[in-house]
Amino acid sequence: MITDIVNIPLEDLLKETNRVRTEMFGTGVDLCAIVNVKSGRCAMDCRFCAQSQHHDTAVDTYPLLHNEELALETQKLWEQNIPRVGWVSSGCSPAAKELDAIVAMATTLFAGKGAHRGCCASLGQLETPALRQLKSAGFSRYHHNLETSERFYPSICTTQRWRDRRATVERAKELGWTVCSGGLFGLGETWEDRWELALTLQKLEVDSVPINFLNPISGTPLSDRTPLSTDEALRIVALFRLTLPKATIRICGGRPTVFANRDQDELLLRAGANAFMTGNYLTTSGISLEKDREMIERCSKLDNML
Repeated sequence: MITDIVNIPLEDLLKETNRVRTEMFGTGVDLCAIVNVKSGRCAMDCRFCAQSQHHDTAVDTYPLLHNEELALETQKLWEQNIPRVGWVSSGCSPAAKELDAIVAMATTLFAGKGAHRGCCASLGQLETPALRQLKSAGFSRYHHNLETSERFYPSICTTQRWRDRRATVERAKELGWTVCSGGLFGLGETWEDRWELALTLQKLEVDSVPINFLNPISGTPLSDRTPLSTDEALRIVALFRLTLPKATIRICGGRPTVFANRDQDELLLRAGANAFMTGNYLTTSGISLEKDREMIERCSKLDNML
């Protein structure tokens, strides 16, 4: 499959991936957005991450948001009719007091609306009791990226093990969560690494696969890497669509960097994507909800001509 995806004319590849997308999901496009509930000061040394305390970056740092601020940010997104909102925290995993605070805030805010509103938790590596607490509080999905293949992972992070990341996903699945897990591309990984990650996610039967493209951040060890070309990024999306035909393929971080021309979003849909993260990312600017909804409306008119 890898040789075909890398070498096939792009237009021929997009015809196949668009066929799979529309057969499995129709022409609808799902949107999600996130709230950065705790920023920076992370003890992990991920070479791409602006939030690592090992790197000298200009990222804003702050502790866990207070109830009122977190409720306000979440309500703002709900009021914009974004189907799914995620609470994302920096760090390998929250301290016990932080987890208790998040559970208490979620229980109060969701008040039985968590599943209806589509709330996700993205709090790093967690054991089964913590995942149970979050599920009981009303979160409907757990997010935890594997980032890349097991082989390549030590090249981008030395302070945690890839197998521990995978174990968190397995525990979430065992508890009946729907799971969002994907990766970051443009780190220096090979096509074989990308395929290995896709096969791992297929085996784990994840429900949603976030595709992130490296946006090199000043002060990180990967600051001098050249962003992926549009062609290569599209082929990565195609690889995951064809490997995981039933999973939501969600385009997230790095989209404004790799797809600076907004007309290229149509190509992402044709490559197999059926979801986008809208608004800002954790530490970088994203694309506004208004622009994304204009894009979706424009692309929906083109679908019959694809």
